[in-house]
Amino acid sequence: MPERLAERLRALEDREAIRDLIARYGPLADSGQAEAVAALFAEDGVYAVGGMGEAQGRAAIAALISGPVHQSLMADGCAHVLTSPVIALEGDRAVARCHSIVFRHEDGEWAPVRVAANRWELTRGKAGWQVTRRDNALLDGSAAARALLS
Repeated sequence: MPERLAERLRALEDREAIRDLIARYGPLADSGQAEAVAALFAEDGVYAVGGMGEAQGRAAIAALISGPVHQSLMADGCAHVLTSPVIALEGDRAVARCHSIVFRHEDGEWAPVRVAANRWELTRGKAGWQVTRRDNALLDGSAAARALLS
């Protein structure tokens, strides 16, 4: 029984660590902390943003946050909101799926400007859980976006 209890506790701790990692993304992105966003990813991590290309490696991921598109969002006021993920654990690897909504402040009102499906691949290493790949696709009726959630 103690071994089974230890496995269950480890799974709960892993899920909580992954939820925390994903929850940190929005506030870090909204406050422009490019290096901190990039640190959520493994050194060679990939962030594929549907319609905007793919960034590989921490420097490229940080450049998304410090780049003109994101800086324009921040200048107007933005909020990246992620839902609680569904997490599948397999040892030191995990896949998490969730929705994300990016709100932009326009003309005194908040408007959703991007509603997307997200699939996060994560690996546990010496530094804890890190993202090895995040795929983000607009929920625009496409099969590709739906596939990220299935």
